[in-house]
Amino acid sequence: MVQLVERRKWYFLLSTLIILPGLIAMIYSTITTGLPFKLAIDFTGGSIWELQFDQAIQPAVLREVFVDAGYSDTAVTTLGDGLTAQVRLKPIDETEKVMLMSAVKAKFGESVAEIQFSSVGPSIGREVTQAAVLAVFAASLAILAFLVVAFRKVSHPFRYGVSAIVAMIHDILVTAGVFSICSLVFGWEADALFLTAILTVIGFSVQDTIVVFDRIRENSPKYRGEPFGTIANRSLLETIHRSLATQLNALFVMAALLLFGGATIKQFIAVMFYGLISGTYSSIFNAVPILVGWEERDLFGTRRRQAEAA
Repeated sequence: MVQLVERRKWYFLLSTLIILPGLIAMIYSTITTGLPFKLAIDFTGGSIWELQFDQAIQPAVLREVFVDAGYSDTAVTTLGDGLTAQVRLKPIDETEKVMLMSAVKAKFGESVAEIQFSSVGPSIGREVTQAAVLAVFAASLAILAFLVVAFRKVSHPFRYGVSAIVAMIHDILVTAGVFSICSLVFGWEADALFLTAILTVIGFSVQDTIVVFDRIRENSPKYRGEPFGTIANRSLLETIHRSLATQLNALFVMAALLLFGGATIKQFIAVMFYGLISGTYSSIFNAVPILVGWEERDLFGTRRRQAEAA
């Protein structure tokens, strides 16, 4: 039988090496900008304006129009074939909007059309930020409570819950860390879809972990007398094909969306993509090894290897 949980120190080392660059990026971003990654207007407050042109434009040229009008913090990106531009700037009222549209038409012609315009105030942005933090915290407590109740008939059900939470935190750190790197390199901004992606990754990760834990619960009375590590390893091998099949199906769909989907959802899909990869890894190589190490009071498996060598 292939021994997976016995090599847990290598899995923990790999997780550390994956998380470390993201942590460094978040620390650097926090020192330089005050935030671990850039926030969109959903959190900070501001206006987002999508404009349609009859010919492809350069974002820098359009941005100059707003800078000349006194909006120096404006960010402009083009979508699709370059005929649609998304403009992000500080909150503006209707009078300012009319003035800016006149300036844009004076530069690019009267054919410029507005697709959509939305504005979020700073107070709403603060509420969204608080709701995001509370949502993650509430999800953690709910998951812990559910696992303690669901596994109440096994010994130490609290350890099952904590192991799942640690694996979930691993996924949050990986997802946030990679996003921070992309924020520094590509200018990505965290918006409401980013929060949605984080919560979805949490759900997938915990679901996958519960599947393995449930098989451990089923196998414990069936293989009574075997070491807990052996039972956990057997359970992991029995469920790994299901975990990989479920996650790979989702990853294939998201890969197709990344390649052929619209530009407005690609950032959201990218976060989901690497978040689910992390969730699959942590469910198999973090949650179960942590539980085994806790049950055997040997987190890195050093005593067992020393005994086998002797």
